[in-house]
Amino acid sequence: MTAAPAPVRRDTARLIVLDPAGRVLLFRFTPPGRDPFWATPGGAVDPGEDFPAAARRELFEETGIIADPGTPVHIRMNRYHAFWGEEVIAEEQYFLIQAISAEIDISGHEPIEREVMTSHRWFARAELLGGDEVIYPEDIADLVRAAL
Repeated sequence: MTAAPAPVRRDTARLIVLDPAGRVLLFRFTPPGRDPFWATPGGAVDPGEDFPAAARRELFEETGIIADPGTPVHIRMNRYHAFWGEEVIAEEQYFLIQAISAEIDISGHEPIEREVMTSHRWFARAELLGGDEVIYPEDIADLVRAAL
C-alpha cells in the first residue's frame, strides 16, 4: 500500500478587507469538481517575502488597493485540500485592511485566479453567519469581530 504524500507547506497572507460601510470583501471560487465557495483575498508567501510583504503584494494584485497591512490580527495553522489537488498545511496570517472605497481592480489577477475566482462582492457582517455557499474561513464573522 502506498502512503499518501506529505502535505505541501504553503504559508499564506489572508486579507480581511473592509469597505467604508464595514462590509467584508470576499471572492467566489468555482473550482472544477468542487462546490463553489467564498474566501478572503490573499495568497502564498513567496520565497524571500515575509507575511506583511506578501499581504501588501496580494492586496494590490487581487484588489488594486495599495495599503500597509500593519501587523496580523490573527494567526493560525490550517490543513486543507487545495482545489488544484495538493494536500496543504499552512500558517495563515490575517491582516485587516480598511479600504477608502468599495471600488476594486481585479486586473492583476493571475490566469488561475481568472479561471476560478468568478466574482466578488462586499458582505455585510450579518451575511457572514450563513448562506447557501460555504465561506472560508468558516469563522470569519468571529475574526472580523475580534479584529475590530
